Amino acid sequence: MTIPGWPEVFRGTAAVAAGLVTPDQLRGPQYERVLPDTYVRVDGRRTDLRLRSLAAHHWAGPDAVLCGYSAAELLDRSCAPWHAPAEVVVTAGRAGARSRQGVIVRRDVLHPGEITEVDGVRVTSRMRTAFDLARWLSPTEGVVAVDALARGAFAPDLLLNFTVRYVGLRGVRNVLDALTWADARSGSPPETRLRLLLVRAGLPRPIPQHPVLDDERRRAVWLDLVWPEHRLAVEYDGDDHFATPEKARADAQRHTRLVAAGWRVLRYTAHEMRHQPDRIVAEVRRALGLPHRDARQRAVEIDNSR
Repeated sequence: MTIPGWPEVFRGTAAVAAGLVTPDQLRGPQYERVLPDTYVRVDGRRTDLRLRSLAAHHWAGPDAVLCGYSAAELLDRSCAPWHAPAEVVVTAGRAGARSRQGVIVRRDVLHPGEITEVDGVRVTSRMRTAFDLARWLSPTEGVVAVDALARGAFAPDLLLNFTVRYVGLRGVRNVLDALTWADARSGSPPETRLRLLLVRAGLPRPIPQHPVLDDERRRAVWLDLVWPEHRLAVEYDGDDHFATPEKARADAQRHTRLVAAGWRVLRYTAHEMRHQPDRIVAEVRRALGLPHRDARQRAVEIDNSR
């Protein structure tokens, strides 16, 4: 007897009926109950969004489709905060599963072409997932989601088709605002956040993931955000840059070669983006040779650009 999801994520009653596990074992340290009658196997790793989403899919019933951050996670376009709840959509008006701690259950309308499968699990398509997240999330995180899902898959402007099809849905206007700022060339969610910090402050739009030829090694170096005419690059420094001594050394050598080739490279961390955004904007503005502007001027220009 085949039990869907066994042994990673599964319904407890089905596993017991199949003789794969006993009730006492389910109550032991080897398994964790994350939803009613829904368990994950504990193997030393944290119960992350992917596992919570698979659990929600099993728990919500056969008509459920993973959506939002959960769909993005299974589509390998992760853009959620670590604590994000799982999200499933069920047919509008259908009785059954309701939202609870750790799971958001949405009742919505899905066109058959907006559903796909990942390893047997039904999820909303990339475009539908981007459309939903753009209308549900904050202005910044909506753009982050669109960039992540569009990368290598579709032009963000195609989401306009969804705004026409679902003109009456809540948050559709948010999608139009997200498309003003979206750029499918973005390399990662932090890079999108850094780009938005700069362009919403009135700076010229940089080119994301711009290749620069490394003549010495005869290969391209890809820079996060670039103003080629100024030979200026802005890079996001994530934890992976310092994961190992070898990685840190290679990163430093890369930076040195770029500077030697005449590039100016400014590098910023997530901590700086959260706590010192004005300093970042001021430094990049100065590097671009642009005049200083106060906060009131920036607010007026951003409002006029919408």
